[in-house]
Amino acid sequence: MRMKLGRPDVAAHAARFDVPPAVGDFSVTFLGVSSLLFDDGESAVMTDGFFSRPSLLKVAFGKVAPDSARIGSALTRLGLDHENGGRGLDAVVPVHTHFDHVMDSATVAQRTGAVLIGGESAANVGRGAGLTDDRIHVVTPHEPVSYGAFTLTFLESEHCPPDRFPGIITDPVVPPAKVAAYKCGEAWSVLVEHTSGRTALVQGSAGYVPGALDGRRADVAYLGVGQLGVQDEDYIRTYWTQTVQAVGARRVVLTHWDDFFRPLDQPLRALPFAGDDLDVTMRVLAELADDQQVALHLPTIWRREDPWVGPT
Repeated sequence: MRMKLGRPDVAAHAARFDVPPAVGDFSVTFLGVSSLLFDDGESAVMTDGFFSRPSLLKVAFGKVAPDSARIGSALTRLGLDHENGGRGLDAVVPVHTHFDHVMDSATVAQRTGAVLIGGESAANVGRGAGLTDDRIHVVTPHEPVSYGAFTLTFLESEHCPPDRFPGIITDPVVPPAKVAAYKCGEAWSVLVEHTSGRTALVQGSAGYVPGALDGRRADVAYLGVGQLGVQDEDYIRTYWTQTVQAVGARRVVLTHWDDFFRPLDQPLRALPFAGDDLDVTMRVLAELADDQQVALHLPTIWRREDPWVGPT
């Protein structure tokens, strides 16, 4: 089979960028890859917090480290950077520990006063960045933890195949480091509950553990789709069944489709065909969503959105 060149045109899916805008204090803001800010105006939690987005050349041939300027710019824009008078965060939650998820998490925690929450691999990234033990929380799967108005439950998941850097991080990662140091670690399905009654599933990677979400419920699914478009269609359909259908979500917002080697001060674009095919993902998921009367969306970067409002 001849490999496609280039990348999908995100503009072809422009109609999907229609998540309802937030009209009150509660919002979810998409920040690229699997980074999401859940905020009710008083308490806030963030998944990943990956803002550095080093170039492909540096990732392939050099070492990577958090970019303080890019992280500071993003946090200031969000009003969260303590160093610039921001109100901070309650928690930072890496969905797994590849560099494009966890590399900035400890720095974000340091600059916002947040606790870094995750598995032992995430804890070792935090330790390597100098976070103290009181700012690191190693979770127990299935046991809810509460931060402000948010309750989080971590369920074991899997990374989408192929996992280029599998395994657990057993020692502190001190940046700069090779991307191979950021092994996948514990991959999570994170259930988010808010005191308003809003419930969400955050599936950071397009992998799953069969049956892991059975009996759980979430109104909205933030569904990671990185590498999903190069899987066979049976896998894509099973992924939907094991996540969206399993929790009974009526609205789905797709994440981890953007080219994370491109900085956030430039318009988002899709990952290249060499690593993913967003067009295939959208075609198959749109068919499933239509058949099951589930609303399917792409999120708009930096925009405060509330997928719990409006008709599905």
